[in-house]
Formats: sequence, C-alpha cells, structure tokens
Amino acid sequence: MRNAALLLGVIGGVLALIVGFFIYGYTVFIDEYGEIDGLAYQVDRVGLSRTVAFVAPLLAIAGGGMARIRALWGGALLLVSAGLMLYAFDFGVFTMFPIGMTALGGIFAIAAGKPDEPKSHF
Repeated sequence: MRNAALLLGVIGGVLALIVGFFIYGYTVFIDEYGEIDGLAYQVDRVGLSRTVAFVAPLLAIAGGGMARIRALWGGALLLVSAGLMLYAFDFGVFTMFPIGMTALGGIFAIAAGKPDEPKSHF
C-alpha cells in the first residue's frame, strides 16, 4: 500500500505541476493582456489560485516521496494537496486526475497496515 501511495502521489504531483503551470500562466496572461469578451476571463481569486498552483504540486510530490518511510506524514501532505486543489481549482476535466490520484494516495498511505518506524518525529 505504501508503494501505491508513493506512485500515486508522485504521478498526481507531476500532473498537478502541469495544471499549476497552466493556471499560473493563464492568470499572468490575463493580467498582462486583459480579458477577452466571451472567451477568457480572470479567475475570482487570483492570489489563491497562484499560491495553490505552486504549493499543491510540491506537497503532493513530497508526500508521495515520504509515503514509504513516514506514511502518516506523507498521507497527510497528499490529502492537504488534494484538498487545496479541490478548493482552489474545483473538480473539472483537467483537475480530476491530480485530485483523485493525490487523494487516493493519501488514503492508501494513512491506511497502510504496517506502522511507521519507531523513531522520534522531531
């Protein structure tokens, strides 16, 4: 289960990275050149969209990488990443796979049967 969480987290993070590039670039393009009536409008929460476009892929890739050794921490990061993407970008045709993969990876990591190594967390 930890290997599946690692794989889903990293792949979901890479897909989120692609979506994040597009969303950040789109908001910058609209700021620079203006809205196009009937075709392209600025998003409602530009700052939130740009922040999540940067942070969510980082959390997903880091959470996926941590899923084998620190499943609880990795799973939490994956679920936070999926939640941020769902809140900021909504569920759509381009976001369904990054959100789904990171959420499923987070669930797998947290539900992993083998407990974490008995080490101090700090």
